[in-house]
Amino acid sequence: MAMVEVRDNESLEEALRRFRKITEREGISRELKKRSFYEKPSMLKKKKKGARERKLMKKIRKLKAKGLLP
Repeated sequence: MAMVEVRDNESLEEALRRFRKITEREGISRELKKRSFYEKPSMLKKKKKGARERKLMKKIRKLKAKGLLP
């Protein structure tokens, strides 16, 4: 659980900014967005497959740019 104590002579905006940085680093906001609605297992598999394909295509493009692949 992310906690931030407001320091002496610190505005609420600064404390809120620190809180947002902490939650972003811990991945809480990403997890919240991910769990905001139910996703069917078949759709999860489809997403993972798409991400895997994009990653592979990116790797192939980099190798072609370096001249290691025709």
